[in-house]
Amino acid sequence: MADENNLTLDEFGADEQLASEMQVDHEGKSASDLAPVFDVPVNISAVLGRANLSVAQLLQLGQGSVLELDRKVGEAIDIYVNNRLVARGEVVVVDDRLGVTMTEIIKDGDSAA
Repeated sequence: MADENNLTLDEFGADEQLASEMQVDHEGKSASDLAPVFDVPVNISAVLGRANLSVAQLLQLGQGSVLELDRKVGEAIDIYVNNRLVARGEVVVVDDRLGVTMTEIIKDGDSAA
């Protein structure tokens, strides 16, 4: 039974428009319109590459072990926000720390690589 704030699937009409299908008017919008979400935390990951190992191979790793990744030197890394691919970039050094510079923004549907 649905409470007053939640709808069950059968309560949606067949002609209801999905949020992903709605047109968004970007004119007249500014960064200040997003102020209510500025403090919402997001998880950002910069993935250098991936490797598949068995548990036995993983247990054999130790200090000084080399793990071969699926990327080549100089190839762009993937940048994820909340586990969603949003950009590709390059590793940079900033004040003796590693950083990432974005070189390509991924639009919806372009994430298949």
